Amino acid sequence: MTTAPECHVVTHVHWDREWYRPFESFRARLVELASRVCEELDDGRMQAFHLDGQTIVLADVEALRPDLAERLRAHARAGRLTLGPWHVLADNQLVSGENLIRNLLTARRHASATGTLAGVGYSPDAFGHPADLPRLLNGFGMDTALIWRGAPDGVARFRWRSPDGSEVFAVNQGYHGAEVLWPDAEADAKDDSTAYAGTVTDNASTAATRLGDYLATEHERLPGGPWLLLNGGDHLAPTGPGDRIRDAAPGAKATGAVLRESTLEEFFAAARTAAEVRATGGGPLPLVEGELREAAGYLTFILAGTLSARTYLKQANAAAQNLLERWAEPSLALYAPHDRTLRADLDHAWELLLRNAPHDSLCGCSVDEVHRENAVRYDRVRQLGEHVVSRALLASGLDVRAYGDPVRDHADLAVLNPHAGATGGPVTVELLTAPDRHPVALTAADGAPVPFETEVLGPETAFEADLDLLPDSRPALRHRLFFTVPAVEGLGRTVLRVTLGDAPAEEAGALTEKGGSIAAPGGGVLTAADDASLTLTRADGSELAGLGLLTDGGDSGDTYNYDPPVRDAVVTPRLVDSRTRTSAVRTVLELDAVLDLPAGLTADRSGRDEKTVTVPVRIEVTHWHGDPLLRWHIALDNTVRDHRLRFHAPTARGTETWTGDGQWCLIERPVRPDLGPLPTERGHEAVCGAAPVQGLGAVGRGTDRTAVFAPGLPEMRALGAGETASGADQEIVVTLLRAVGWLSRFDLRSRTTGAGPMLPTPEAQCQGPQRFELALALGADVATDARLAGRSAAFRTPLRAWQLRPGSTAAPAAGAIRVDGALLGVLKPAEDGDGIVLRLTNPTSDACEARVRAPEGALLTPVRMDERPTGAPVVRQGSTESVWPLAPFATLSLRVRPSA
Repeated sequence: MTTAPECHVVTHVHWDREWYRPFESFRARLVELASRVCEELDDGRMQAFHLDGQTIVLADVEALRPDLAERLRAHARAGRLTLGPWHVLADNQLVSGENLIRNLLTARRHASATGTLAGVGYSPDAFGHPADLPRLLNGFGMDTALIWRGAPDGVARFRWRSPDGSEVFAVNQGYHGAEVLWPDAEADAKDDSTAYAGTVTDNASTAATRLGDYLATEHERLPGGPWLLLNGGDHLAPTGPGDRIRDAAPGAKATGAVLRESTLEEFFAAARTAAEVRATGGGPLPLVEGELREAAGYLTFILAGTLSARTYLKQANAAAQNLLERWAEPSLALYAPHDRTLRADLDHAWELLLRNAPHDSLCGCSVDEVHRENAVRYDRVRQLGEHVVSRALLASGLDVRAYGDPVRDHADLAVLNPHAGATGGPVTVELLTAPDRHPVALTAADGAPVPFETEVLGPETAFEADLDLLPDSRPALRHRLFFTVPAVEGLGRTVLRVTLGDAPAEEAGALTEKGGSIAAPGGGVLTAADDASLTLTRADGSELAGLGLLTDGGDSGDTYNYDPPVRDAVVTPRLVDSRTRTSAVRTVLELDAVLDLPAGLTADRSGRDEKTVTVPVRIEVTHWHGDPLLRWHIALDNTVRDHRLRFHAPTARGTETWTGDGQWCLIERPVRPDLGPLPTERGHEAVCGAAPVQGLGAVGRGTDRTAVFAPGLPEMRALGAGETASGADQEIVVTLLRAVGWLSRFDLRSRTTGAGPMLPTPEAQCQGPQRFELALALGADVATDARLAGRSAAFRTPLRAWQLRPGSTAAPAAGAIRVDGALLGVLKPAEDGDGIVLRLTNPTSDACEARVRAPEGALLTPVRMDERPTGAPVVRQGSTESVWPLAPFATLSLRVRPSA
């Protein structure tokens, strides 16, 4: 007898904490929704409810109604309500891999009082999915994923594989199905002009008809089922699903389906069983590898413009992640592992950072009030992160507080290496001295002189106060020092001494002269062109033009999508003046340029305004002597609207793909046009050539490779021959700024309906001062993927220095842990306080070996990303390095405990 196919109806809500309303406005509604859900779960009108895969909604309710939050917990413990597995539903392309791990770890902490978390990798509304998501889910014991945007069109079930080989059973399902069982009067009242991505407008007169249409579509995608109807949507409170199912049941007749109230876990169990049965009958699941970023039909948008909307948010997020991951966590793990107060500070900093991770927040596609609050959260993260670092340094004997009389004779600087292997390089630090004293010499710990450059920033009143320090204000003089430190032991520190005198040392200044040429790393000359880009002339006479070219075009889009005006005009800078500053440690090429930019769009938004505004641009290109990178600092005051500013870096010989970095691996992507064919049908979106990166993009191969490092500027793409601005064979392009004035619009050519409400967002025009930091490397230094990834890590997290308070312990020290042969992903206190967690990464397609040195006798236990043992053998650290093979694209997590 043939069993009738089932349609599992999972009643849920998708809850954006902030979007077209600010957070508090949404939270007030969330509490109302929670009350309704509890009432219907209490009286049986609803058998089960999925609270959107995130534990933070429970915390939001608890802040206002602790009693209601406890009712929700009781339903969760009883199995009627599901939470998680996430703390927040993050945009999982823009945040780091460690951010996603903290997200899942934080959910587990919040769920301790609830007793249960959903075991499905639920990511229903992310704007595409990264290649490493299956790896992450496996690392937390999950082998299933519910995804939607970016999944292959028409493929209902598939195996999804990360580059390291991790796999999940994936279900491709739109999360917004409220209208299928929604009351007729509500559905009929919907006006198509107000639809946005995720909604399905349907004027059918009965729920039975709508259900029949829905199941017919699902039958085409997956004959035989089981099917999933996610009965809910954005900020909606579906009611009485049992009654709705009974009313709509006749609509299932054509497919012979049986409807049942269900949970995600029950559906996935049935779906997996059905997939295994099909596989034994000769129909294995299709295999999909890597990123999920394909536009997939009606209303299934990727919304790629969110990669560059409000880039100031992306810059702040990258800086905050780097502070917590590479400074606060390692400092706490190494210097104050048992300090419960600092651990609480760190956890709170992560909580604040995670609250900015949802796509409507980090993506920059909310109303302006939301993003003002985001900026404040990033400031709070910085305050907490720096506090944890300074307190941990104090616990290690390094007092970095500016207290007491400003120094007159000498000052000590502690330089810390955040990388697990020996590292040297450029250091910039600020120094406070007595008002009439200046640096005259810099010496290493062994007494060797260290070349340096100094700059006087000006007099100030230095203030310090602390729990053990009375408030203290002293006149002082602030300086900025630039120097290159020799290699510092992995995760260690060295101490340099600054000798002071009555006047700056003559050799510590920078000589300024007219001219627009500097020596290039590795040989050759870099010369400024009339468009403020640089041309590299090599010793053999060959040239590479257009390095760092800026181009500015119009943008008639919204916060979700770039949209080219019908009549665009691309503007490049005009060079006004150039000069060089040369010191003992670096050469800086200063370029003063202007962009003559249209003030905005024409009234009909079809072209750029004829009225232009002259926008000055200051470009500084710095080459530290002996360093392979060219470092760009770009500053401008954005006083125009509706435009896109980009940075170009060419290569002489390109390839069919370009390289970008994901969370834990380098990814090869095809070279595509800026936009594919513009759609003509309503509810579709043009394919976008841009893609998200964590911090690097590169074109070319081997000694022809050109790489750009730009943490916090995640939108990159490659331009192919015939499309490049410089005429080169290929370019890597970074979007610096995209200025638009609408949350969503309905008149775009690149997306043929709205993606949200049509609300003005004037602050998304990003008016005011803008600053961008990038670096560029050419040829042999980034010829291999290992070198490319290493240079990116070094640029993202440079060495830092702090001025020590006189009397602070200042002995150089090696780190307790060293690693060679792999990149350090994280060094953090273990979640349970028992030891520290070390994560190593191999982001390349070549196998490698990580050589780890820990304190002798320490126990090294391989663990998953959730810090549970993998079952692999435990290694006791001996007197020599332990060797750990890393397969291509692999990560390795180790818990390091002192010897028992």
